[in-house]
Amino acid sequence: MSATPGRIVIVGGGVAGVSTVAALRAGGYDGTLTLVDAGEFPYDRPPLSKDYLAGKRDFEQIALKPAGWYETQSVRLIRRAQVTALLPGQGLVQLADGTTLPADRVVLGTGGTAARLPIPGAAEVGVQVLRTVEDAGRLRDALPAASRALVIGAGLIGAEVASTLAGLGCAVVLADPAAPPLAAAVGPELAAWLHDQHRTRGIDTVAAGIASLRRTSRGIEALLGGEKEARVVDLVVLGVGMVAATPLAEAAGLEVDRGILVDSAQRTSNPAVLAVGDVTRSRADGTQAGHWDAARRDGERAAATLLGRPAPVASAPWFWSDRHGRHIETVGRMAAADRTVVRGRLGDEPFAVFGFRGTTLVGAVSVDDTFAVRTARRLLDGAIPVDADLLADPSTNLRRLLRG
Repeated sequence: MSATPGRIVIVGGGVAGVSTVAALRAGGYDGTLTLVDAGEFPYDRPPLSKDYLAGKRDFEQIALKPAGWYETQSVRLIRRAQVTALLPGQGLVQLADGTTLPADRVVLGTGGTAARLPIPGAAEVGVQVLRTVEDAGRLRDALPAASRALVIGAGLIGAEVASTLAGLGCAVVLADPAAPPLAAAVGPELAAWLHDQHRTRGIDTVAAGIASLRRTSRGIEALLGGEKEARVVDLVVLGVGMVAATPLAEAAGLEVDRGILVDSAQRTSNPAVLAVGDVTRSRADGTQAGHWDAARRDGERAAATLLGRPAPVASAPWFWSDRHGRHIETVGRMAAADRTVVRGRLGDEPFAVFGFRGTTLVGAVSVDDTFAVRTARRLLDGAIPVDADLLADPSTNLRRLLRG
């Protein structure tokens, strides 16, 4: 872009959109900046499946920025508003109430919607999902009348919801046909250990899909794949990922393939429109990170592009999850590893697992050992060679390994 745009409109108040706004102002952008959000106020999604669902935090406590921050940063925040059309050729963004916003550049951070499975009877029994604060509110409201819950999907969201429900006293069945879930993300050995922790907390884990759901006088009858008798529960929660929210982009003629296609600078097929966060897919390799840190970094890259500056230095992908009082972090790509080494003892927290491909470190995952993953991230980002035996030895000073 030859000149810094004077008017920028960001669509979507998730972490990607808010990070774009913050990075623009931090980078000295002094033009007109508008953030359009469909919700009540821009909020952070990770707490929804944990502290917010458990009633330990309220809506104000999960806000991405304090209420006064937008005014202080001279950001026009338009809440409870739907964008119905992008008109990049005219330099306009149209809202549902007919309002049009002038925009030299638009950044789409429209996120996604909770994925649904074609389960017979799902609509009849009112299957719950967890993607938005409204979803979390509905689920929280249903809990007082629910002592038995079925959670479908044992990935990150499903596992966290199951953990929270069990902590609230629900009898939980957690069903997923993968054995074990999350093996690609954390490696099969640790994935099996993590999944087994549900069982130790009283959760009934079942390696099966869902054949059908039916509401009866006893409750919701859930027939799991391979079982002859239905399980009876009061509540069913579906946690099987998300679908990118692309209708706005498609209507504007942007290239879409299970997400808005973007280049390494977050540019879409239209030079006047950028996209960030969960709604995007890389044009180069088709990846769709779908994690909080990736969305934040997308916002920083988009801001750099809009300011005509080099992109921030890339970093290894990183995400975290909390369940049953344990904090899990992952960095890099454990799926690329052909061998692993354990620092400490698997199952005796804190510990960490490092993945190698040949002699090259490709990823790491830890349980209650943030420093191990932080070290691994610096090793990966700096392409610093490291001996697997040294990483596995708990007596090794990890800081010294960073010197190469």
